[in-house]
Amino acid sequence: MKKKIAMVMMSSALAMSALTACGSSSTNNGESGENATNAATEAPAANGEKKVLKIFQFKVEIADALSRLEKEYEAAFPNIDLKIETVGGGADYGAALKAKFASGDEPDIFNNGGWNEAVVWKDKMEDLSGEPWVAELIESTKQQITLDGKLLGMPMNTEGYGYIYNKALFEKAGIAEVPTTLTGLREASQKLKDAGITPFQNGYGEWWVLGNHTFNTALAKQPDPLAFVNGIKDGSQTFADNALFKEWVNLIDATLEFGQKNPLTTDYNTQVTEFAAGGAAMTQQGNWTQVQIDSVNADADLGLAPMPLNDDTALNDNIFVGVPSNWVVNNQSKVKQEAKDFLNWLVTSDAGKRYIVEEFKFIPALKNIAFTSEQLGDIAASIAEYSSAGKTLPWVWAMLPDGSTQEIGASIQAYIGGKLSKDELLASFDKTVQGLLKK
Repeated sequence: MKKKIAMVMMSSALAMSALTACGSSSTNNGESGENATNAATEAPAANGEKKVLKIFQFKVEIADALSRLEKEYEAAFPNIDLKIETVGGGADYGAALKAKFASGDEPDIFNNGGWNEAVVWKDKMEDLSGEPWVAELIESTKQQITLDGKLLGMPMNTEGYGYIYNKALFEKAGIAEVPTTLTGLREASQKLKDAGITPFQNGYGEWWVLGNHTFNTALAKQPDPLAFVNGIKDGSQTFADNALFKEWVNLIDATLEFGQKNPLTTDYNTQVTEFAAGGAAMTQQGNWTQVQIDSVNADADLGLAPMPLNDDTALNDNIFVGVPSNWVVNNQSKVKQEAKDFLNWLVTSDAGKRYIVEEFKFIPALKNIAFTSEQLGDIAASIAEYSSAGKTLPWVWAMLPDGSTQEIGASIQAYIGGKLSKDELLASFDKTVQGLLKK
């Protein structure tokens, strides 16, 4: 059932161009892609001094692989001492990064989510527009990290999410088709429950599961998401009066009705581990979970299903695809060139490309990195199918003011805990955005 993928394609309602599987283009300095790759594998200029390169990143799922990469890179380039630190999985990476800079312990390479987050951090980020790998970037990944014509980061990868589902459990419950409406989702959930299978494993102890991904479900399905976000900011639109957001709460209610007990005490690790072990048929996550799922159950046969708000199939038969974050270089770093050399090595050397595809299980953001579904897993293969069919929507939450989604996630947790009504929940979103805009 798995098939070879040449390139994953994304579509976006935010004026992003569609991706194409083009061949390698020339680099900015006129070298061919092959020559640039060979140049990137040469050691950074060494003068006998060992230099420390500090990397601060948030993806806990690749932390172990990064430790292996660290040793391999240092063996190839003995004049570089990599110090990779990971903060994520429940911890607030943004707050931790601000603390790093406030203390003077600034990383040389760190992560930035693009869009509004790029605006917040633009004075700290090096312009990477002239780097040799830029010519290989998939065009639609650039906009979110480009300001004033400058490319301020390297897109880490592309990712997609929806409801990951266990095909064997669907079959056991007699579910022949993936539901594309809310009624269909509830009916499928009831079949699972009747078969003695927990329909949903909900990781609602994590604010970002709710404040980023769940919240984006209604945000991205607006007729014009960018216009809607701008309307929220200028006050001409509200969450409280929006028809799709009113229906969106029904989706949350369905996952609670058919989910495990105590979802607010279920963290990311528990959510993914329990799902992988067959404890539930569905869970809201994306292809970044493939490594952890494989470590628990390498034989799991998985797919990705939509997150429907209502019974409009045309509106709901889609998943959400975007760039989760970017590698950026601190423009005040004393090892700025070494940082650029590392990023160039990561996406042009054979070893770096192998880590991206086989170890990180990333869907690459660069055209020169080939991959197959066998390398990336079932979830990425499912994303490719939706993308090829033009059934993807963008990640929009990062366009809101800095700090919005953390507060929104906390408000959704309060709703789940019975502390806010549906109307109070939606009104709290408006209050959050307007309050942050005034700061």
